[in-house]
Amino acid sequence: MTRSLHGIDLVIFDKDGTLIEFDAMWSGWAMDLAAALRDGTGVPIETSLFAMLGFDPATGRILPGGGLAATPMARLRERTYDLLIEEGSTATVADGVLADAWHAPDPVELARPIADLGALFGRLRTSGRRIAVATSDDRDPTERTLAALGVDGWVEATVCADDGVAVKPAPDMVLHLCATLGVAPARTAVVGDAPADLTMGRRAGAGLVIGVLSGVGDAEHLGPAADLVLRSVADLQTD
Repeated sequence: MTRSLHGIDLVIFDKDGTLIEFDAMWSGWAMDLAAALRDGTGVPIETSLFAMLGFDPATGRILPGGGLAATPMARLRERTYDLLIEEGSTATVADGVLADAWHAPDPVELARPIADLGALFGRLRTSGRRIAVATSDDRDPTERTLAALGVDGWVEATVCADDGVAVKPAPDMVLHLCATLGVAPARTAVVGDAPADLTMGRRAGAGLVIGVLSGVGDAEHLGPAADLVLRSVADLQTD
């Protein structure tokens, strides 16, 4: 299935799973976090932690609908604290262990582009489209990732989980970017790998909602909310 970007002036991309490989960024982080929490508390928290995160340790895959798919880091930290308390840790122990164990994945070392993003963004800009990013990650790692990939100069605006804008699947990130760049939602495409990305675009009234199979979502999960589903952003047609 193909469809052009006819009538689209702005393309808003999700980051993890859409522009960069999701599992490469987050699977090692999930394993390291579980080990640190277990060592710090003496409690085997892996099963409940991985269920909350939506992580399959057998395959190293991030699962659709889990915490890692579209939940801001601050909220994931809160949920992890709650799990520690539920598993019998005291507040003092939970606070101390989390302070030592919690960290963000290295946004430069672990960022592996899914496609030739420079070529893709160049085609989009040459065809007259503008580019933005809406992500559930925080601003600092997002900006460092885009810079490390060499595409920060192509991206006109970003909105991140710690910017104070309501996060996915609320429509606010799309509406914020459209207002910032002066582009109507109806002339905007939203591209993402998770159901929350597509629901965000649909609720915002985006003119085109595109799912990609390069991240956490499969065709079954993405199809109902998408105008089309592509293997990856590499298949995005600009003409």
